[in-house]
Amino acid sequence: MNSSAPSFDYIIIGAGSAGCVLANRLSENPDHRVLLIEAGPADRDPMIKIPLVWLKFVQNRRHDWGYDTQPEPHMDHRQIECVRGKVLGGCSSINAMTYVRGNPGDFERWKKTGLDHWGYDDVLPYFKRGESWSGGEDKYRGASGPFKVRPSTYQDPMFEAYMTAADQLGLGRTADYNGDNQLGLGRSQQNIVAGRRFSAADAYLRPALKRPNLTLKLKQFVTKLVIEKSRAIGVELAGPNGQTQTIIAEQEVMVATGALNSPHLLMLSGIGPTEQLQKQGLDVIADAPEVGQNLQDHMSAGVAYHRKQPGPFVAKARYDRLAINMLTTYFFGKGSAVDFPGGLTGFTKIDPASDVPDIQLLFNGAPVNAHPWFPGIKPVWRDGFGCRAVLLHPESRGSLTIVSADPSKLMQVRQNFLATEKDRRILRQGFKLCRELSEQSALDNYRAEENLPGAEATSDDQIDAHIRATGITVHHPSGTCRMGSDESSVVDPELKVRGVDKLRVVDASVMPDLISGNIHAAVLMIAEKAADLIKQSAD
Repeated sequence: MNSSAPSFDYIIIGAGSAGCVLANRLSENPDHRVLLIEAGPADRDPMIKIPLVWLKFVQNRRHDWGYDTQPEPHMDHRQIECVRGKVLGGCSSINAMTYVRGNPGDFERWKKTGLDHWGYDDVLPYFKRGESWSGGEDKYRGASGPFKVRPSTYQDPMFEAYMTAADQLGLGRTADYNGDNQLGLGRSQQNIVAGRRFSAADAYLRPALKRPNLTLKLKQFVTKLVIEKSRAIGVELAGPNGQTQTIIAEQEVMVATGALNSPHLLMLSGIGPTEQLQKQGLDVIADAPEVGQNLQDHMSAGVAYHRKQPGPFVAKARYDRLAINMLTTYFFGKGSAVDFPGGLTGFTKIDPASDVPDIQLLFNGAPVNAHPWFPGIKPVWRDGFGCRAVLLHPESRGSLTIVSADPSKLMQVRQNFLATEKDRRILRQGFKLCRELSEQSALDNYRAEENLPGAEATSDDQIDAHIRATGITVHHPSGTCRMGSDESSVVDPELKVRGVDKLRVVDASVMPDLISGNIHAAVLMIAEKAADLIKQSAD
């Protein structure tokens, strides 16, 4: 190894949510020299900060790695996009800003698999340490952490009607789904502060960049891990000019590039299924058959209606008003662009015997074809609303396959959505629940005709056909570097990669299975806990 190569104590690959947490916590000790490497650019795009336009990042594939699935056999052979953030802050800079911890039973389920220190009582302190909840601290919530969270502020008179509909149907309400009761319908909780997106980069990284012992490299792509005698000693880095550089890690290397890119980097470095690696001419350092396996994600499908009268978003979307409000939001954190027409989510059990919710409900206060409009130039759309069901705990598992030894070639993604009859049944029942909820009498003053899939689609076969044709991911891929107590797991309960010393994976890829809801809060928790584990190893 070149003795003149630059060195740090810790090298963190990926400045997404987990990487930002690790960079902050590990650099708290001024004696630790920490390097954070991000393949994407800085988060200077002004659109990132404006909550209203988050969906454009999905539609336009902006700041995105560019992953799509292979044709999905149970989804009409459609290729389904899998947006992953390629920018400082990762997906926290482009997602829907929804903060959901999951259910306590999720972590108890993890514990029962042998992950003794990942039960709810073990992870709750890390959830609390990381957050600053606008409702204040209590038994369940933290109020002094870096990551600021508040309820949705979007106003639509239909919201209260939906809450009443939940009461009519027996779903009930929840005042805080991250508190003592997750079940029911309630206001979404969001990482929006002073009218602007508050990403993991804002919460964790920017304050830490003031420290002289933390270095950030942007637009730098790690092509492989440098491993000698089964120990990770550094990384090979490709800069924007194409030149390759080796950087040494005196203590540990942490891979935090997400559920799709983390297994890719492990495979490029010789850690993965032997047959796949040899097929691409890669040397095998550690045979790890589960790297890239166990892929799971949240699939969703919904019902949509026209409104009897236009909702409040229509007036806000007129070109002249929208332009002014976008500027006002970016510069001052005020105006109608500080939130988007959602704001409600709910959790319920289709299977009453389930220990945890199996369906999440997402409310849409405007149709997906909503757009800026102006009289005489571009006509306004017909306003509508919808409710979407999310399958929270799929049995189906997908996989990732390396297709080249060239690091720039993306992995092949096979999600295998809805491959089992149970998955199809639960999501079908979830769809029916969305329709039943939306047709309660509390919504009679707002609801016109059903336009998706249409009131004539009533049989199970018709509903299944609708789900296959229109179902979309909620962008929660996970599990591809599974954490476990068994020797076949990719990482052990301390997130150490089996077979290679001084190497950990810290991101959604280590989740053994999906939690009951959006995964971002859990990723922050995992990184908070990982930081403590790493510090303990250094002592």
